[in-house]
Amino acid sequence: MVTPEDTGGGASVAGSDDAAFLTGTQVLVRLPLEQSRRDRAAGLNTAGFISGYRGSPLGGYDQALWKAQRALAEAGIVFRPAINEEMAATAVIGSQQVPLFPGARHDGVFALWYGKGPGLDRAGDALKHANSLGSSPKGGVLVVVGDDHGAMSSSMAHQSEQLMMSWMMPVLCPAGLQDYLDLGLMGFALSRYSGCYAGFVTVSETVESSALVLFAPRRPAIVMPPFDPPPGGLHIRFGDPQLAQEDRLQRHKLRAAQAFARANRLDRLAFGAERPRLGIMAAGKAWLDLRQALDDLGVDCERAAALGLGLYKVGMTWPLEPEGSLAFTRGTPTILVVEEKRGVIEPQLKELCYRLPASERPEIIGKTDESGRPLLPSCGELSPEAIARVLVERLGLAAEPGPRDYLRHLDAKEREIQSLGPPGRPPRPPFFCSGCPHNGSTRVPEGSLAMAGTGCHVMAAWMPRDTSSVLHMGAEGVNWMGIQPFSDMEHIFQNLGDGTYVHSGSTAIRQAVAAGLTITYKILYNDAVAMTGGQPLDGHLDIARITHQLRHEGVDRIALVSDDPGRHRPRDLVMGATLHHRSELDAVQRELRRWPGVSVLIFDQVCAAELRRRRRKGEAADRRRRVVINQEVCEGCGDCLRVSNCVSVTPVATPQGIKRHIDQSSCNQDFTCAEGFCPSFVMVEGERTRPPALLAADWLPPPPAPPPAGRPWGILVAGIGGTGVVTITQIIGHAASFDGKAATVLDFNGLAQKGGGVLGYVRIADDSSRLHAPRLAMGGADALIAADMVVAGGPAAVSRLRRGRTRAVVNGDVAPTAASVLSPDAIPDVSALRRAISERLGADCVDEVAATTLSRHLSGDSLFTNILLLGYAFQRGLIPLSEVSLHAAIRLNGVAVTENLESFAWGRRFAHDSDKARQAAGLPEAAPERAEPSLGELVADNVARLAVYHDEAYAARYRAFVETVERADSTLPDKGARLSLAVARGYAKLLAFKDEYEVARQLSDPRFIAGLGEQFEGKVRLRFLLGFATDDETRPRKLAFGPWLLPALRLLAGLRRLRGGMFDPFRFGADRRLERRLIARYEADVTGILRRLSPDSYDAAVELAALPDRIRGFGPVKRRSVREAETRRAELLARLGEGRTRPLAAE
Repeated sequence: MVTPEDTGGGASVAGSDDAAFLTGTQVLVRLPLEQSRRDRAAGLNTAGFISGYRGSPLGGYDQALWKAQRALAEAGIVFRPAINEEMAATAVIGSQQVPLFPGARHDGVFALWYGKGPGLDRAGDALKHANSLGSSPKGGVLVVVGDDHGAMSSSMAHQSEQLMMSWMMPVLCPAGLQDYLDLGLMGFALSRYSGCYAGFVTVSETVESSALVLFAPRRPAIVMPPFDPPPGGLHIRFGDPQLAQEDRLQRHKLRAAQAFARANRLDRLAFGAERPRLGIMAAGKAWLDLRQALDDLGVDCERAAALGLGLYKVGMTWPLEPEGSLAFTRGTPTILVVEEKRGVIEPQLKELCYRLPASERPEIIGKTDESGRPLLPSCGELSPEAIARVLVERLGLAAEPGPRDYLRHLDAKEREIQSLGPPGRPPRPPFFCSGCPHNGSTRVPEGSLAMAGTGCHVMAAWMPRDTSSVLHMGAEGVNWMGIQPFSDMEHIFQNLGDGTYVHSGSTAIRQAVAAGLTITYKILYNDAVAMTGGQPLDGHLDIARITHQLRHEGVDRIALVSDDPGRHRPRDLVMGATLHHRSELDAVQRELRRWPGVSVLIFDQVCAAELRRRRRKGEAADRRRRVVINQEVCEGCGDCLRVSNCVSVTPVATPQGIKRHIDQSSCNQDFTCAEGFCPSFVMVEGERTRPPALLAADWLPPPPAPPPAGRPWGILVAGIGGTGVVTITQIIGHAASFDGKAATVLDFNGLAQKGGGVLGYVRIADDSSRLHAPRLAMGGADALIAADMVVAGGPAAVSRLRRGRTRAVVNGDVAPTAASVLSPDAIPDVSALRRAISERLGADCVDEVAATTLSRHLSGDSLFTNILLLGYAFQRGLIPLSEVSLHAAIRLNGVAVTENLESFAWGRRFAHDSDKARQAAGLPEAAPERAEPSLGELVADNVARLAVYHDEAYAARYRAFVETVERADSTLPDKGARLSLAVARGYAKLLAFKDEYEVARQLSDPRFIAGLGEQFEGKVRLRFLLGFATDDETRPRKLAFGPWLLPALRLLAGLRRLRGGMFDPFRFGADRRLERRLIARYEADVTGILRRLSPDSYDAAVELAALPDRIRGFGPVKRRSVREAETRRAELLARLGEGRTRPLAAE
């Protein structure tokens, strides 16, 4: 059993304990430390060197190494990340040359290179040379590559073995995290022994998983077998001719690698029959999938032997060790090779077995069967379910009840997933963070196109932003050199992240200058590499230096656009560079696209996620300002979204339609939304009111009875990236280790962090031998913690649920999706989401709690939503762990410990007795779900509103008109009074137009002012953000008016009965005249359709009556919506036989 004391608050990553619950990334941190310990125990004078470049799935490796910097330094290990993978590989070559130069302080330096698959491609020249030159006898190199087989956060799906094979570099393929340690140490030893660099392939599904890893001074036991080397040995040297390197590599070093693999049993018979009739070979993730498939089919070691099945686990996939492979395959009728992606083992095995006598030569199948038909896929990711189908056929299990029922279950799940629709974008795609600079920086002027690049800004290609063409990192914009000579397009924009610029993007600009292209590079300078976790830029290249560098590269036109131009001194920039506020972005871009040649626009604004991190750490000041929306003024036009593209501007369903609200928990205080042409925005200066420390109730329910022991327990956590899903799964995993249980956790990161859907998979068992693939099997979830119903309803989550097995705890609060930002009327259908989960699992197996609302009430923030849900699930008996261990794991996490423990307790209380918990928390009674008002209720509410808006006569005018419609509508009783409802809404909206009087009344409403006082403490200063519309289509800049405006607003509101009269000073304004014409024409349109109302014309009449809902906004925004409604009105009147209509402007 692992105890919290053993882990020492996270020190296990760099500690000396015998076991630790670690992520794959953390094991890769521990690996060089263990190598150092082994060397010191052996009396070797060695040091270590690590270099590489971050990239998913190894995106957080550098951060993990920085956290362990003290331990690394004590172990004599130097970590120096490079600006790109090629430079890192070249530095690693140097580490192996240390003993060859005078002044060496060590006998050797072991080294680790890291990078993602495309980075391995980029470093290919250096690593090919490196492997040919060789390693040092007491050094050794491990080349750790992160492959994203499912293209979860990469420009393409990637497989690296073939590239390493082309360099003649031995390739190691670890399966689980224990292999990361054991096979990694073997890799260093193999490199020292053979003189080769050792490739080490990690994939997303393992490196982003977590499990208990065992450590021991002599684990693994490494054997250095006898080998007769060529003259001069196998290792790196000076004065080494190229052909001698080639000969030594092919004839000696690779044979030495095979000898090492054979002596250390890197490939081995795992279990099964001694003389199998079906032998299976697999490596890496495919090995875990194979073991999971067998487990799902009920095939254990004894059953495998009875079926004549043998399993051979391959650790070194290239070059395949021949003796062990032939011993396993010789005389076996059929060998099935299970591999993910393209085959590596299978073609080598076929070559090895080709010369066997026919009587001993097996039939080798894998990617194809005996007849050449496809068997296991070469594309995408392999799954236990796909392997299981092949096994059932090959082992003749189709008639057995267990496998037969399992296949029926798979068929049913696949039909269920297909019923959700064709594969496409995820239900909650990643999106720019609140306040992200890319919300504005990736826009282009009308008529222009942009090309995307590597980084978070690639998401612009998924939005309606005229942005496309994602290429490999470092050549952004160079494809324009092949397009421009053959296109009538004269110019294009190219987005280029600051990290990419440092990595390799500067060479793309150099090429564009050399080719004389007409292109504008937009360098998006955000001061952090946000996509992989907020790392600082390599090389400390600031903006001023970039401008000078660009000028020396031949770029004559450089513009710097910033959210705070005052941060920059013009004299520091290169001469001729211009400085602008971000509000000038469109004008600057229009000027640059006319520039002949290469121009560069540097957009300077700190990454929103990084700024949020800095504020929480106290490294950046929190603005004492917040922007709020007066929902009574808000028209729901979405202009604030159009200018900000911000996910913190959330939709709210009200009786008057969808309005907007600022989610203060996620708002990053960018305030771009307030630039929308709308008077509803108010800036509040003051400290946000935060409730006291989380309320502590004096009671806790007794712990629940644990779920019955037996098969492994599967937990699926569905939530939103960046909200703590990974924290929850890690807490469960650590708690399991404290309870002496085995557990695996799988969390996918990458772009999913950016507000996209995240799934966390947790498997818990009494014994680690029961756990194989970390991803839950189809229908393998015993518990669902649905922090987000949208993600929980997507295909990836649904595939893991099973009626009769899965029980769910669901957050009843649903955050808006990207669609809510891109379309003003899009809002998640919570009722439909709730209904889908209940129908899928059964209503009695689903508990719903408004966890986000509770978290905000209890703590003032939504950050504790997920931990509250965990407490709820625990109390419902869905977490088979002890309360003590869960508490210990929360403490181990080390973040907001008191608040998290109390939130966990509140979750338990609400699960046990929601009424008692609600009373203890001081929560009001939950409001019943708002039902659609009846026609009478709607009319009564609007009459009351219009009386306050203007006067009783105005309200009576509304009532009389609606009653006229009701009488005509009653002649068609089967239509459900839909026309009356449409008129009741549409006519009220037109009558209650938001003029100066109404805006003043709502902004000065005492209820609105009092509500602000409840959100902020101390002295609060209000600033009203108002713009004054002109009669043309320009968008005047908004101005801020202080609290002195409040008396004037109240005075103006009191004069509202002057509206429309001869003493109304605003009646001659273009918008006021337009609104009066809209009312008159609506009355005429409705009166006209009533005269010829019939069953055939009814639907068109209803749509015509509902058109006012399309008319929204203020000034130019409203006028644009009127023009759009005009077009639809003309079409509807034509259908209704009203003939030609004049444009509204002509009336």
